Amino acid sequence: MNIYNTLSGKIETLSPIGKNKINLFVCGPTVYDDSHIGHARTYVAFDMLVNYLKHSGFDVFYLQNITDIDDKIIKRAKERNIKPKDLAIQFEKEYMADTKTLGIESVKKYARATEHIKEIISQVERLLAKGFAYQSTDGIYYDVSKFKKYGKLSGRTVEGAEDGTSRIDEGVEKKNKADFCLWKFSKEDEPSWPSPWGKGRPGWHIEDTAITEKYFGPQYDIHGGARDLIFPHHEAEISQMEAISGKSPLVKYWVHTGFLTINGQKMSKSLGNFTTIKDFLKENSPQVLRMFIFSSHYRSPIDLKDSSIQEAKANIEKLQDLIYALQKVEVTESLRPSKELGGFDSPFRQLQEKFWQELEDDFNTPKAKAVLFEIVNSVEVKLQQQNLTKEEAKEVLDFLKQINKIFLFLDFKKVKEIKIPDEIKKLTEQREACRKNKDWQGADKLRKQIDEAGWQVEDSSNGPKIKKI
Repeated sequence: MNIYNTLSGKIETLSPIGKNKINLFVCGPTVYDDSHIGHARTYVAFDMLVNYLKHSGFDVFYLQNITDIDDKIIKRAKERNIKPKDLAIQFEKEYMADTKTLGIESVKKYARATEHIKEIISQVERLLAKGFAYQSTDGIYYDVSKFKKYGKLSGRTVEGAEDGTSRIDEGVEKKNKADFCLWKFSKEDEPSWPSPWGKGRPGWHIEDTAITEKYFGPQYDIHGGARDLIFPHHEAEISQMEAISGKSPLVKYWVHTGFLTINGQKMSKSLGNFTTIKDFLKENSPQVLRMFIFSSHYRSPIDLKDSSIQEAKANIEKLQDLIYALQKVEVTESLRPSKELGGFDSPFRQLQEKFWQELEDDFNTPKAKAVLFEIVNSVEVKLQQQNLTKEEAKEVLDFLKQINKIFLFLDFKKVKEIKIPDEIKKLTEQREACRKNKDWQGADKLRKQIDEAGWQVEDSSNGPKIKKI
């Protein structure tokens, strides 16, 4: 497989450190509010990628952190007059419920920041000992001027570090604007843990490297997240861990998802377009969201609008209809000798190979989707011609089941025969009577009525077949 590496700015061949073993880390949520649809874009995209890597034969350890102590959590807890820990527990449960609803099961380990305080303190101690950190009146800070390769992921300089960014630590005694807090001394009414420097809590960036060092060591294969985390968060991770270990690179492949907008605008509560995962799922199924995400390249910007959601619904309906047709296919006489699957000349095999090739090329799901619907359209033609063998039907069904293990936008348990309204059946019978009496004008008029009602009549040697348009 080839994959784009943010660190090099190039598409590279995926070659894990441990051959078939891949250690993958994705930045998890800060649990102070419900997760929104932008979060879903990233977490579903990485769920699909991990499922694909497993399908390709890799043994993937997918690790995700949970930021359960943070300035945002403390602030929101004060607003609600509850303990920060209780707020974090509440929204962690909500996040887990969202991931379960979306079918995300690829994460092997969720690691809370507060359960890794010992590892965090150890990293801060080593950074101080090596001269990469210093103590201030409000905490322990990382000195970015000491790390000569600072900015190698984002391309930013130390001088321009604050331009257009958020979540930069404030500190009146910072040596450099880009310096960030490793350990914050806590105020009286804030959560705290004992440390060699006094009671405090971890900074945002240090929890990730402490967690990944514990489970993966000083270097690992893939680090994922949304593009807005490249700076300062991911840049800080590199600075911390490579300074501690003296080994480079911390991560072999940096993989980032594109931004999500709502009707062309950045999602914002002030604009009234802030959409949580729960809000979206009140109107749409998880399969629709997964199809919507599958339809765009993971690195590309993605715009959530009604037309794209309707398209995703139509795509799913088309696939579900095909599954039903394949399951119910009746062939009186196969055009080829009946053999074991793989032993006959499949007209779809080349397209299936092309589908997998598109995924091998930087997980190009929109191109893979185009190939998928080439297969769908060619199968529908053979179904209309009553020229699809049982072997071909089984092969296509098996292929759809295979890809659904990766993308989860189909539901084989809910494939049901579409109920044809009595009115449409009656119009079809009347049209058939016209055809027998060679009243072609009347038959055409009835066909038009059926079409306008959203149905389609296909004439065959076995009689008319009714399909939903």
